[in-house]
Amino acid sequence: MRNKSLIITLTVIVSALCLYFLSFSFVANNVQKDAEEFATDAQGNVDLAKKQTYLDSIWKEPVFLGYTYQEIKENELGLGLDLKGGMHVVLEVSPVEIIKSMAGNSKDPNFLKALARAQELQKNSQERFTNLFAQAYREIEPNGKLSRIFSNTANRGKISYESSNEEVIDVIDQEVEDAIDRSFNILRTRIDKFGVNQPNIQRLKGSGRIQIELPGIDNPERVRKLLSGMANLEFWEVWSPQEFSPYFMQLNEHLTQQEKAGKLNLNETETTEDPLKAAAAEGDVLAQAAASDSNAVAAADTTAKDSAAAALAAADSLTNQAGPLARLFTQLPNGIGANVRDTAKINDIFARPDVRAIFPPNMRFLWDVKPIAGDNRQEFVELYAIKKGRDGKAPLGGDAINDARQDFDQQGQPEINMTMTPTGAKKWARLTGNNIGRQVAIVLDNYVYSAPVVQGEITGGNSSISGNFTIEEAQDLANILKAGKMPAPTRIVEEAVVGPSLGQEAINQGLLSTLAGLIIVVVFMIAYYSRGGFIADLALVFNVFFILGILAQFNAALTLPGIAGIVLTLGMAVDANVLIFERMREEARKGLSMREVINKGYEHSFMTILDANVTTFLVGFILYFFGSGPVKGFAITMMIGIATSFFTSIYISRLFIEAIFRRSGKLSFSSVLADNMFRNITFDVMKWRTPAYIFSTTIIVFGFVAMAINGPNLGVDFKGGRSYVVEFDQAVPASDVRAALTDDFQEAGTEVKTFGASNRLKVITSWMADDESLQADEQVKAALDAGLAEYSELNPEVLSSAKVGATMADDIQKTAIVAMVLALIGIFIYVVIRFGKWQFSLGGVVALLHDALIVIAIFAILDLFGVSYEMDQIFIAAILTIIGFSINDTVVIFDRVREYLRDNPRNSVKEVINPALISTFSRTIITSLTLFLVVVILFIFGGEVLRGFSLAMIIGVAFGVYSSLFIAAPIVVDTTKEDKKPAPAPAAQKVR
Repeated sequence: MRNKSLIITLTVIVSALCLYFLSFSFVANNVQKDAEEFATDAQGNVDLAKKQTYLDSIWKEPVFLGYTYQEIKENELGLGLDLKGGMHVVLEVSPVEIIKSMAGNSKDPNFLKALARAQELQKNSQERFTNLFAQAYREIEPNGKLSRIFSNTANRGKISYESSNEEVIDVIDQEVEDAIDRSFNILRTRIDKFGVNQPNIQRLKGSGRIQIELPGIDNPERVRKLLSGMANLEFWEVWSPQEFSPYFMQLNEHLTQQEKAGKLNLNETETTEDPLKAAAAEGDVLAQAAASDSNAVAAADTTAKDSAAAALAAADSLTNQAGPLARLFTQLPNGIGANVRDTAKINDIFARPDVRAIFPPNMRFLWDVKPIAGDNRQEFVELYAIKKGRDGKAPLGGDAINDARQDFDQQGQPEINMTMTPTGAKKWARLTGNNIGRQVAIVLDNYVYSAPVVQGEITGGNSSISGNFTIEEAQDLANILKAGKMPAPTRIVEEAVVGPSLGQEAINQGLLSTLAGLIIVVVFMIAYYSRGGFIADLALVFNVFFILGILAQFNAALTLPGIAGIVLTLGMAVDANVLIFERMREEARKGLSMREVINKGYEHSFMTILDANVTTFLVGFILYFFGSGPVKGFAITMMIGIATSFFTSIYISRLFIEAIFRRSGKLSFSSVLADNMFRNITFDVMKWRTPAYIFSTTIIVFGFVAMAINGPNLGVDFKGGRSYVVEFDQAVPASDVRAALTDDFQEAGTEVKTFGASNRLKVITSWMADDESLQADEQVKAALDAGLAEYSELNPEVLSSAKVGATMADDIQKTAIVAMVLALIGIFIYVVIRFGKWQFSLGGVVALLHDALIVIAIFAILDLFGVSYEMDQIFIAAILTIIGFSINDTVVIFDRVREYLRDNPRNSVKEVINPALISTFSRTIITSLTLFLVVVILFIFGGEVLRGFSLAMIIGVAFGVYSSLFIAAPIVVDTTKEDKKPAPAPAAQKVR
């Protein structure tokens, strides 16, 4: 074996890395167990608040190899929403409101008609909304100039009356893109404050959409309001520390008396209510924060040294007081603050009525937004006292800002240039004139992003904020300021909520199906290949270990479809070992020595395995690129599994084989089962090709006729609407529940069916599918509750919910079609390159299309007979996986055809097709049988969520074998000209 030492070194390195990254998950799990043990009383009850206190106390403490618990949690292999419970949301930034704002809310009738027309066009188009708007405006007013609508003070310097329509659209495009970026940053900040472990937020490429996953969320309504709310940018006057310090001294005395009287124990103070809710109710945001702005500098160019010195003196007087406040607050460079972990205690204190009574009614406290790093990995947050006006409103709002951008001052340092609207400029002049030498806080969503000191009255509406900024910080602050310039509301176009109980059930089902699949594969391989099968099983264990380790390294989350990907990989990983072992058995029958058998087995199998893996990986990549949510998780796991199975099958299994061979001098790849199963098999594929064509055509036509009769059983993903999984105390007939809900859903399309258990139903309704507002969500949920009211004695509980807007569903449908078409095109091109004949590509792609259509047709036929499974994104993932598996099998056959043609140049394709199929038949059946058993296990134990996926795979595996033999191969023969080549001259022959 060449490069043996390199392979060993690489295996050791990869194993060590996987072990290292997986260790974070083990440590995090042990810490969780310690926390539960700490919070469990003598009766076995777990105090959740006490458990959280324990975890908070070690959040910044080293617990493993110098890593804090926070860092451990950030690096562990997380669980997806379907396993842990939580919420998945896709938000869309509304370009309509941005365009209206840029147009100064113009009432021009043609402008409004063009906007309405563009919204109609968008329902059936994936074109950018701005392009659709331009197209609609041209249709309505062919000679109209957009500049007459958009050349206003808000767009001064960007759009003039002479600007062409194309130039106007370019500016609008840029503003929409900037608005999406600002919304992304604002949402990310909101989520960071939400206190969710391992949140995931990302922009979806090629769209104005933002995908958010929040594991462990148990208050979906709060999340909806938080994510859909408009950004609220405000400018506030700030109390200086020396002004509010007397009130803190009074507070300190009051708390000291409370502590002596036994009415206050800071060591046990816990957050008793949702801090963000309390903030909304009281007008204060004392939520747990991560905070600070070490750049609190001048609104001109100089640092306010005198104010900073005064702040330090006041802070020092506060934090040096004996008493409770000295344990909660600390001195910071520009004022006072607190350790991040103490903010929850401070929240409780400030929420008390007796404490609020100490402070003036116009004094409001806000936290800074970024943390200041201190010693020993601690983080501190600065506290600002904001001065409220008589009406409680900010002196200046974000609508006063015309533009903000990052620039450089005369010394080349980053600064922010800000311009105001005419009305805003007047308010800004008044605000700065009244606060010379004092701070003005720039506040977004009730968090202080900066608090520069005013050096003088600023007139004309042009200002600069400078200080010790980095370029990135200056750009971020400019984006924050622009966030208040124009409304960019977001709407939820897709949503899924999974309850923790359903998540735990999914974990159990996933583990059971994985374990059962692994056992099936292990037992079969040993039974069929004897000691060789044991080696293959060892490689398989390495394969699973590498998959989990690499997922942990990428900080990916393990999802239920991801577990399906691992289970599927177990079946597909066997394929490479089967190819190698079957080739070795062929070479052994030629009488070669065991050393030659091993060498030739791996040598002849390498390119076949590579071709098969590349085609399947290509399908996985397309799934990842076009999929979202669970489909993307499945694709990631499948691609990693393909790469690791190639490495373990080709290299690690060979290390084991050669080690055993060196030790014993012999090696067995056969058993009684292997020797007798495929002996003396003969068949003529070409003889059966016409009946096969007729049989396949009949099933496909019948299936699509059934679909035309019943309509396709599309999931919410593809048709839009809302779905709910409801559990009752005992079994309830689905038809009765549907009848109860029909009136409440106003006779709209409603489906109710059993979901996994007799007492669990899935309710799907298209009522108000076109309305994606929060009010519509609440209205549909209220209708569901009203319909279920008559079953109140059975305690109906909504375990999970999902929503997909009509436009989102349309996009998902188109994306699914594009993904399938691209997969077929990609495979066609690859096969042409590898085999040099378009006939091979045509045969392969027709077989793949056949498999996809067969699965869709059989699903429609089953639906006709009352066996109903939805066609959703997971179903499309199954179709594409079947395509990957089927081409894998087809490529192996084509590779053997190519080998026979190379060894027998005088023969035609028709003459070698049957020998090639017969020689690879054992490999085809063994691989397919193994995968078939795995997906059957997945169908039985994988749970209702994956039942449609596994059923599609069962059908696909069976017909994948059939199509490779009776569709792909005959099409190659039927499209290839029958011309026999003359025998080459003896001198040109090679000695083999």
